[in-house]
This record gives sequence, structure tokens and C-alpha cells, in this order.
Amino acid sequence: MRVLLSTYGSRGDVEPLVGLAARLRESGAQVRVCAPPDEDFAQRLAHIDVPLVPVGPSTRALTVAAPPPSLPERAAAVIAGQLEAVTAAAEGCDVLVATGMLPAAAGALSVAEKLGIRSVSVTFQQLALPSPGRPPLAYPGRPFPPEVTDNRVLWGLDAESVNALFGAALNTNRASIGLPPVDDVRSYVIGDRPWLATDPVLDPWREPADLDVVQTGAWILPDRRPLPAGLEAFLADGAPPVYVGFGSMPTLASQDAAQVAVEAVRAQGRRAVVARGWADLAPIRDQDDCFVVGEVNQQALFGRVAAVVHHGGAGTTTTATRAGAPQVVVPQTADQPYWAGRVARLGIGVALDGPTPTTESLSAALRTALAPETRVWATAVATMIRTDGAALAAQLLLDAVGR
Repeated sequence: MRVLLSTYGSRGDVEPLVGLAARLRESGAQVRVCAPPDEDFAQRLAHIDVPLVPVGPSTRALTVAAPPPSLPERAAAVIAGQLEAVTAAAEGCDVLVATGMLPAAAGALSVAEKLGIRSVSVTFQQLALPSPGRPPLAYPGRPFPPEVTDNRVLWGLDAESVNALFGAALNTNRASIGLPPVDDVRSYVIGDRPWLATDPVLDPWREPADLDVVQTGAWILPDRRPLPAGLEAFLADGAPPVYVGFGSMPTLASQDAAQVAVEAVRAQGRRAVVARGWADLAPIRDQDDCFVVGEVNQQALFGRVAAVVHHGGAGTTTTATRAGAPQVVVPQTADQPYWAGRVARLGIGVALDGPTPTTESLSAALRTALAPETRVWATAVATMIRTDGAALAAQLLLDAVGR
């Protein structure tokens, strides 16, 4: 069986495909991954000997570009890149898995349609799936009318926004390969049976909806990489530190974010491990109680820290939850407030109110996260998290192609 996994987005959109690709290879499938040409993405795939087919520009470069392109401009470029790269990569494949930002998935699914290949649409957060039980997320620059509170009406307005932002770009590119236009872009991407690759304890799918959602569990590749020798020495030289990292969030580019976090950690009498991330964080006053890391095995590290302070990305939230580490979530955008809320509701950490922490607010949150009872409950929840999500998804693909 030959499988193409296609995405365009940040680390959180690529890392799950690494886990699925590894499971598919173990089952004897041939796998390719279409993803942005960022160096860390290529390295992760090379680690499991899966080729990266580069598509579009680096997402890190695009994210920090000034001024950033408008959403319709970005969508047009992303869809055109998908049609070019995915068409070549999908030749001879039996199935295509599409995920990532919505216009990228729309482009990949259009390629599968053109080539007559079976396709699966996947999301790594349920907020993209229409449900009368909650409102949709608003796109930047397109807020919903404050007087509208009916969720079904709001989802209708969301569909209108998606069409306005991405419809012209998608249909222009579809016409270029001889495909008819799409009237409802969101419904085209989601389909009738989308996959939700999240953990059912951390992210339970209970909402009534007109969709046959397949929740597989999160797609995670066990990380066997050793921690750097310097970090190992730092961990061994005292009590467990607090991890601070904001992933691919460039909005925290000022050194203030790192300094505020480190001061809050020190106020609790703890040391800190600071991850640079896309914001290139580093403490201003480097001291012996602070260690700065780049790319690192979070699965190994999170099991050895006192707490994890992070932005609330789906991948980081899942990894910290699996490790049993208490969390302090500082949500920045998109689905991150949702994950922060889930952490708080499960009692395994604290959600900060707003994207800009102060030393006082972060100190208060850390006091709760570092309390013994939070650690006890975080450890208990960790035992409930599924570990077979990627294996289940791989088997579902094998079964579908077999049928």
C-alpha cells in the first residue's frame, strides 16, 4: 500500500504525521509526506526514514514575515503549491490523508479527486468541526455579530467566511486542473466522515453533530532520542525544574516573555528550562538556575520536570498530559484557549486569562500547578491517555484500502 500524508502548517500540523508515518511503515506501507520545507520537519521525518516532499515556503519564515500576506493571498499561494507538489507525490498512491490549514487540505483533496484516489480528511482539534453545541472560531478580521448567539447561525456565518476567504482561490486552481467549482469549501474539506486525531479523555467528542466523526486518539511517535548531556547534568543537579516554552508562537518574540516566566519560576524557589521556540526565547540574565534548550525530546523531558508552562498547542498539551506533568497554559490564539480550558477542567493545571502573563499572574498559576494535589491528579489522568492512536489510524487506512 502506498500512502501520501499531506499538510501545511506549523509543528503541530506535521508532528502527528510523523507518528502515523512510522506506524504505516511498520505495517509494510510505503509512505511519503508533503509538508513545508522547514529544517526541523525534514529532520523529524528523516529520523524515521520517510521522505519529505517540500511544498510551499517555510511556515516559520511565512509566519514571521512583515507584513504578513492576507489570508486570501496566502490561501491562493498555498493551494497552488499543493496542486503542484501533491499531484506529483500522489501518483501511484492508494490513499491520501489531508490535514493542516483549511486551504491546504482543500488543495490536497482536490488532487485526490482529480486522480481518483481515496482520501481522508483529518483534524487535530475538534473546534473545526461544526456542532450546535458550541460556536466556531472567528477568522481574523471577520468577527461575528455580537448580537448573534445561536450556534447554528454562527456556523452558517463561518461557512460564509470560509467561502469568502478561500473559495475564489480554490476554484481558480480547481479549474486549472479541470475540476468543477466547490460551493461550500468547509463542507468539501470536512466531508461526511472526518477523522479527529485527539485523545478522547483530553478532548472528548460528545457534541451532537451531523457528522460521522472517527476519533482515533492522538498520533504520537515514541521519542527515543536522548536528552543533551548538558541538560541531563542540569536535571541531575537539583530538584525538578519548571519547563517554559511557547512552541511556534512568534508573538512572544520579546525577551520580556522569557524574563517574566523565569522570574515567576524563581519566585517559587524553582529552576527553569527555557525552550527557545520560534520566538527565540532566552532569559535576559542568564544564571545557573536556568537552562536554555532548542529542539529537544519533550516526551523524555516532561516526565522529569515539576510543571510545564506552554502556549496550549494540541501537541504540547497532549505530551504534557501523557507525561503526568502539571501545566500552566498561556493561550495565544486559535484553538489554544480551548486546550487551556480542557487542562483546567480536568484539574491537571491552570489556564491563564489572556496571552500576556505577568510575574504575578504566572506566579499564582504556578503555585496551584506545583501543589501536591495537582501532581497527584495529573499523574492519574496520564494513565488514562491512549497510546495507540497512530496504530489505530494506520489500521483503519489499511482496512479501507483493502476493501
